[in-house]
Parts: sequence; C-alpha cells; structure tokens
Amino acid sequence: MAVSTPNDTGTPAEAVGPLIRGIAVLRDVSEAGGRMGVSELVRSTGLARSTVDRVTATLARMGYLRLDGHAAVLAPRLMELGNAYLGAIQLSDPLGPLAERLAEELDESVSLAVPDRDGIRFIHQTTRRRAMSLTFRIGDLLPAERTAPGPLFAADWSEQEWARWRTRRAGDFAEWAAIPPLPQGGVDEESFRARIAASRRTGWGVDDQLIEPGLIALALLVRAPDGQPACAVSVVSHTSRHSARSLSRSLLPGVRRAVAAMEERLRQSPPPQPQPTHARAAGLADWTSASKQELGAEFVESLARGLTVLTAFGEGRAELPLSAVAEATGLARATARRALITLEHLGYVSSGARERSFRLTPQVLALGYPPLSRTTLPEIAEPSLVSLVKGVHESASLAVLDGDQVRYTARVATSRIMSVNITVGTRLSAYATSMGRVLLAELPADERSALLARAELPALTARTITRPAELAASLERVAREGYALVDEELEEGLRSIAVPVRDRSGRAVAAVNVAMHTSRRTTQECLREVLPQLRATAERIESDLRIAGRFARIPAA
Repeated sequence: MAVSTPNDTGTPAEAVGPLIRGIAVLRDVSEAGGRMGVSELVRSTGLARSTVDRVTATLARMGYLRLDGHAAVLAPRLMELGNAYLGAIQLSDPLGPLAERLAEELDESVSLAVPDRDGIRFIHQTTRRRAMSLTFRIGDLLPAERTAPGPLFAADWSEQEWARWRTRRAGDFAEWAAIPPLPQGGVDEESFRARIAASRRTGWGVDDQLIEPGLIALALLVRAPDGQPACAVSVVSHTSRHSARSLSRSLLPGVRRAVAAMEERLRQSPPPQPQPTHARAAGLADWTSASKQELGAEFVESLARGLTVLTAFGEGRAELPLSAVAEATGLARATARRALITLEHLGYVSSGARERSFRLTPQVLALGYPPLSRTTLPEIAEPSLVSLVKGVHESASLAVLDGDQVRYTARVATSRIMSVNITVGTRLSAYATSMGRVLLAELPADERSALLARAELPALTARTITRPAELAASLERVAREGYALVDEELEEGLRSIAVPVRDRSGRAVAAVNVAMHTSRRTTQECLREVLPQLRATAERIESDLRIAGRFARIPAA
C-alpha cells in the first residue's frame, strides 16, 4: 500500500509519520499472507530501504515480526492488537460457544460478522471439516454487496455511506479477502438495494453464489440489549447440499433459535470488568526508552508507542478518553493524543459515544489477524525451538500425545556427524520417551490409570521401565517436578529431557524436549544446563500460544 505522510493533503499535521509507515508495512505483509521479502516491501510501500529496515527492526523488537533471512514474517504476538478489539466488543466470548453449537446442530459452517465501513468483517469462524470447506478467517473483510450479512447492515446506511460504497466500487480496493470477480461487473446498486429491501421484509439476508460459485449463505442480525445490531450470524453451505431456497427453509428455524439464545446471552452477560492492560503498555515509556538505548537508530520509538496505544483498549475498556489512554500506557497526554489522531486518520480508532472518547474499529483486525488466525502450534513453536537448539547445541522437538504414542509435530535438528534421527510425523511409544511421560503425567488420574492398565510395556533396552507400578510412580514424580528425563530407555545411548507446553487454561497440549547422545552430557548436566533453557523455551511458546489462542482455535498439530 502506498504510504501517506503528514505533508499529504488530508493527513493531519499532527499525524505521526513513523506510525503511518509502520502500519503500512504490517498491512502489506498481512495482505501477502504473512510473509514478504524486504525488497518487496520497499516496492509495495514506496519507502526507502533504510526506512523499511528500521521499521522491521522495531516491529521485530516488539515481537510483531520476525526476520527470516531477507523476509519479514508476521509473529503471533501481533494478534494482541486484534485481541484488544475483540476483547473490547465482548461478542466472541459469549456468542462463540453458541455459534459452535449451531454449527454442530446444522452440520454447516457458522460465522459471526460485524459491519466495517462498506464491508463486513468476520470476528468468529466455526468451520466444518469437509473436502470443500470454508476458507475465510477471523479478520477477513468482504464487500457488503456480495455477502448475506451485507444487506442487513446496509439497511441503515446513510447517504454518506452509500457515497463511500460507490467510490470504493469505482476504484481498485485491494483489502478484500481473496474472492473471485463476478462476471458482468458484479452486483450493481439496483440489485443490492433490492436485496436490502428483501432483507427488511423477511428479516434475513441471503448470498446466492455471489462470493463464489457453489457457495450460499443465510444471515440474521443479533441485536444488543439496546436494540442496535451487535453482529450477524451467518450459516454457509454449498449448492451440492442446498439451494438458496432450501437453505432458508431447512436452516432458518435453527438459526432463529440460535439468535434468540445469543440475544438472551448478551442480555444476561454482566458488564465486563476492566482487565489489566498489557504489561508492555503499562510500562511503555520505560520499555521504549530502554529499547532505543539498546538499538539506537534502528528502533523507531514513536512507531512502538503508537502501536502499543491500541493495547490500552480491551475487555472492560471499550471506550476510553485521552487521559485514560495516557495513564494506561504511561505516555504524556500530547504523545498519546498524536498517536490517537494518527490511528483515527488511518481508520483504526473512531470517536466514541461519549465526548472526547475513543474506540477501536474492526479495521484493527486487518493488522495480521487473518493469516495468523490460521497458525498452528508447531508454527508458533518453531522459532523458539531454533533459539533453543542454538543455545544447547542439541536437537529439539515438539510432540503431542496420540493415544498411547507421541507424534512429533515440529523438530529442529543440530548439525552433528552423529545426531538423533527423527522426523516430523514420527510416532514413538509414550511410556519410553521423555515427552510421552510428561504428557502422560498430565492426564487426569483415572484416565492415566486406565491407559496404564491396558498398555503393553515391552523392554526396548535393558533400562526400559516395564512394570506398570514402577511407571505409575515415575509419572507421579514427573507430575511433581514438571519435567521428565529418560535415560537410555528408548534406545541405548539416547538421553532426553522434556517439559510440558500449556494452553491458556493450563492444560498440557504438547511437550518440548532436547535429545542427545549420552556421551555429550551427564544427567546432572542435563538438569543444570539444559532444563532451564528448556523451561524458558516452553514459557516463550506458551506466551505466544496464550495470545494466538485468545479468540482463535490453534491446532496442536
């Protein structure tokens, strides 16, 4: 995207130029799918190479990007910006489980969407697994005229909003999620207004293959306690299962029941309690000053401060005056004001209902949320595994429990003549591996006892634990100590140590380990030298997983 500057016509004189440039970089990497070469960024933004280097270095320092060779790659921590918006609107938490129940009941994909200018933006997705399944993501933006929720939201458009819609259709708008063009110029104003009139009469909106041939959808509004539209619930199917008419006839009763339940849930939901601001936001001034001192000219302080202003908002902090933003971030009021002016100019902040207050807009989700909402735990873990391997000079892996086996889902090998030869997808018996024991130890007691009762425990080496009582005692010890060290039980000469990786709820969803030949470290050296780094790695993975999994479902494998 071309970058505006404070000198451009229409850009406020007080706008923060580095913040404008930093957001342009994030948007371009997001629209490229989450990865983009630095040289490509120079071309797409029109910025100087030195400017792009400073912006990407600052974003990397914030944990929003990582630099992989000559490419900039979005990092899961960037999702904290979108989480601030989703937490502020308080829709995903109360309505998400009801959307999932509806998807299960109808056996169709279900979405929640909100209006965003002259489009609709998804805030929740529950997708059914099929050969042909929905590929839209949380944060994707679609043109209102080609969706089922669009006519419902457009029913209240002002003439100014219609003018903006006409302007957008006349131009080249690159922000939409990747959807095929319609033949013969797409949906004209007359046909769109006719669909709006029909939705007013019936109370629901229909998309009959306007997004893509074969894709049909039905949408109803979910209203807030004050009667205003809160969001729309949309059920998406395929013409191989329904026509647009049969979709309404077959699914409408179930969707209406779900909408009634959602509106009741919103009425019953207690007012959100203000949650603590992000730790970095709370000490922003000190953090940026320290980063500037360490990195010098490579760190753009005004960019970091401007982006972190977004995290001042969140659960219980949907609408804030300037003074509250300044207090939450530790910034001077003048600095916070300039950041808010810039963010409002770019469309990420709007004026609130109260005088001189601000709110986040759905456009915040455009900052990396769509590609990152489809990330997996192995993708989250890999950069941390790379750092771990560099620190201990041994191979490291991530695995999940699959029945009575562990399945390797990520691995970073060290460069040695003799190394542990395991690849992603490898399955090993859980009882004889360090990661397996960590995960077995985390099972509920009754589930663990049942698994041990039916498990076969053959001796793989002379040191393998083969007696159920002895293995049970070992698992109890692992549960107490928080790690497992397995010494030559899987294979002679192989020693490994593992710790669990936990999700937001504290449940162990995977384990990470370091494996080596027994000649390279004693068991005591493993505990002294490897275990602290292993635990620090698990903590970094868990930190990213907590952010990424706040509103998105992150597959463990």
